[in-house]
Amino acid sequence: MRWLGALAVAASLGTACDSGGAADEEIGDELGVGGALGKADGAGLAALPVDGDYAQTQVWEVNNQWEDTDTAAAREAGMAWGADSGLNWDEKYALWVESLDTIDGHYNESFEITTPWGKTLEAAKLDCADVALTMRASFAAWYELPFFVTAYDNGEAVHFGHFGIRTSSGSWGNMPNFSQFADYSDMGSDALDDWPQDSTLRSRGVQNGDDQDFVFEGARTGAWLDELHLNKRAGRFIRLMLIFTGSPHLADSRNTFNLQPDALREGDVNLHRWQAQGVGHTMFVIEVDKLEGGKTDARIVEGNLPPSQPRLLNAVSSKLRLTTNTGGGEGYAENNGGLKRFRVAKNMGGYWTNTWMAADEASWIDDRDHEAMAARIGVLQGLLGEVSPEEKLGALLEILESKREHLRDKPASCSARTKREEAFQELYALGAEEFDMTQADVDAMYRVTEDYIFAELEYSQSKTCCWLGSTDAMYETILAVNAQRQEDAEACLEPLVFKAVDGEYAEFQAFAPESWVAYSNDEHCPQGDLPNHNDVEATHDWTNYCEWTDAGGGDDSGGDDSGGDDSGGDDGASCNDRCGGMADSCWCDDSCAEYGDCCDDYDSACG
Repeated sequence: MRWLGALAVAASLGTACDSGGAADEEIGDELGVGGALGKADGAGLAALPVDGDYAQTQVWEVNNQWEDTDTAAAREAGMAWGADSGLNWDEKYALWVESLDTIDGHYNESFEITTPWGKTLEAAKLDCADVALTMRASFAAWYELPFFVTAYDNGEAVHFGHFGIRTSSGSWGNMPNFSQFADYSDMGSDALDDWPQDSTLRSRGVQNGDDQDFVFEGARTGAWLDELHLNKRAGRFIRLMLIFTGSPHLADSRNTFNLQPDALREGDVNLHRWQAQGVGHTMFVIEVDKLEGGKTDARIVEGNLPPSQPRLLNAVSSKLRLTTNTGGGEGYAENNGGLKRFRVAKNMGGYWTNTWMAADEASWIDDRDHEAMAARIGVLQGLLGEVSPEEKLGALLEILESKREHLRDKPASCSARTKREEAFQELYALGAEEFDMTQADVDAMYRVTEDYIFAELEYSQSKTCCWLGSTDAMYETILAVNAQRQEDAEACLEPLVFKAVDGEYAEFQAFAPESWVAYSNDEHCPQGDLPNHNDVEATHDWTNYCEWTDAGGGDDSGGDDSGGDDSGGDDGASCNDRCGGMADSCWCDDSCAEYGDCCDDYDSACG
């Protein structure tokens, strides 16, 4: 059957993401954001003076401007463009992103980054927003372009940029003077033979779970940034920026602007925003191809929380992400999500101002125009081409499995639980519209026991959601506890959901204390430190567990990785008059052989 996961009893992830904490001295809470800009959401707001005294805090010197096309530096050949290209730096940024090679990464299909001196480095495990922030800031640092992102500390603007980490009155908090750190940029490609290192940077992380073992055993994000940047000031700066900013800051119109769908290109971002404040999910556009008939194919990558290597999605799955209502569609436009493009920092009236390229003005949508923002979903559905029901089904199943995989590695992840249930909502609608399936039919066919064990939690009311350090061994323990409880019961028993009860995880921890990791409020959530706290489950729109098992769901207790009854089609169902679709509990489509769920008479009836 088309089950996508199994209850692997002691043998044997769409998603929200914001930066969490790590055990380093600068770690603090992610900063706040500003409100809607309204009339100011256009040319942008002035930040810091261009001629300010930044000698001590400057990360890199600005020697180029984003709109340059005919300066000596702009006329040189680069990573993805030839000499005398006539392109501005923002266009070159998009070409660079387009040129990146996709790879079979250490964790999933991903991409590798190419630097101006010819070094390539596998994409790091990052929080979703950190992928986009790192790419943009790195390009600006390499080519000495102005750059900054604005956040807020108790109402005061904090600017993270080429000039350092500053407010209008000076350096913010205990942020370092970056001039004290080394910049080896002048070495260029000669550095490839003996890469200079910043030992302190190499020892630092951004948040718990950001291990980068493909760099070296025990490496964290600081080590990866040290390998990416000859300018160690830039590496240190980007690390701090990733700690204090995230998805909400990419939604803030001070840093990005809302984009018309027909302007979509590589390097843009798409944001899912369930609420105006708080967590969200960021996707990074890595490939855009123009097709015949005015259609477009796009592919995105997405990180996760806890951090994961950016996962490259195919065109169908990418379309689903780009056309989901939480991406600025109806009912969500007020949250300022959807398609975004990075603003460019320019000298306007003597102040660094995050604005847009002149050519982009026609592609901008005012952040007060919620009707135009919401209308983008329909435009994208037409622009990105038709997707057959079978293709959409396959893409949704891929999403389900990717979120389950993430939970098997990081069982405390609430973002993976949420994205899994969002995919099920789309699956319910697809089943009803295209396959004559009720919600119970969908659950019987595609649910697995672990979905009930790792039930969706209310993020703001559950301390589990703040925990980044859960492990795969804990996952096995959680499943084993549930398997033992069911074995001891005389009748169907509702699963014991992995969540905090009275502030603890007592039954799970007692089962295998040697494999249990102590709780840590890694995201500094308010609810994370409350004593005797009970997590709150989200309202579940699924078939009751015992009703589900009675209907044939959950036949996965044998621990095999196929999940469910993998013997093929139902012996009472037939493909007669059902070719291309579903027949009761088996399938008669082109994909059934791949999934192992063809009806017994598929070959004779549909061959």
